[in-house]
Formats: sequence, C-alpha cells, structure tokens
Amino acid sequence: MRRAIGALLCAALATTACQREQRRFSDSRPRDAERSAWAVAEGKRLYQAFNCDGCHGRGGGGGMGPPLMDAAWIYGVAPDNVYASIMRGRPNGMPAFGGRVTESQAWQLVAYVRSLSGQPSRGARPGRDDHMQVRESEQARRAERPVAAGTPKPGR
Repeated sequence: MRRAIGALLCAALATTACQREQRRFSDSRPRDAERSAWAVAEGKRLYQAFNCDGCHGRGGGGGMGPPLMDAAWIYGVAPDNVYASIMRGRPNGMPAFGGRVTESQAWQLVAYVRSLSGQPSRGARPGRDDHMQVRESEQARRAERPVAAGTPKPGR
C-alpha cells in the first residue's frame, strides 16, 4: 500500500514539474522588450524592413547615419532616448517613424538597436553557440563602457 501511494505521489510530482516554459509572443508590456529574445529578434526584422540599415549600416556599423555599435550616442543610449529618436526623429536626417510603427514595434526596435552595442539584458541574449553564423550575434556582444558627454571618441 505504501509503495502504491509513493509511486502515485512521484507520478503526480513528475507531471507537475514538466510544465513548459511560458513564452510571450505578444507585447502586453512593450517597455520590457529588452528582456525578451523574441522582441529583440522582431526589432532586428523591423530594422531591416524599415531600411534602418540603409543609414546606420547592416549590424549598426554606421553609414550616412551614426553607428549604433558603440556606447557614445548623440542623443543618449537610454531606452527612452532611443524611443524618442525613433518616434519623433532627429534633426539632420533621422526621420520620424511615429506614424509608421506601433508603440510595441518601436520598443522592439529600441531593444534591437541597443543590443547592437551590447546593452540588452543577459536574458535576451542567445544561450547557445551558432556554428552556422559567419559572425557573432548582435545580442551576444559585450556592452561597451559609456563615454561621458563631450568626450571625443578615439580616432575622430
């Protein structure tokens, strides 16, 4: 009798312990996009779809627009600053995307753009090595040290 009860108890524990991880594929809290690998990946898709790479370069290396791979950003690297740049635009070239992207999409773009300089939370970075990739994933980059405002960047 005791063995039967023990076996039943073990079976009950085993079935409750095997629940799947809960994943959100929608944004009920768009400002938390940086904590979601899915949101960062969506941001990458949007970055390409809205031709951000046309100005900022593929992977954020820069071009007509400033690079996004370093820690010295003209209007700041904080999520709210990046969101404002995306939604309202900036003088001398950065168009406003406020009428073309939703709030959730803007936060996904923020998450991806910040990941280019290694800014996202560790939970959103890929947890495995991808041997098929030619280069390191943007989300796997290490964060650069922020540069104080007004400090010239080396080589410029």
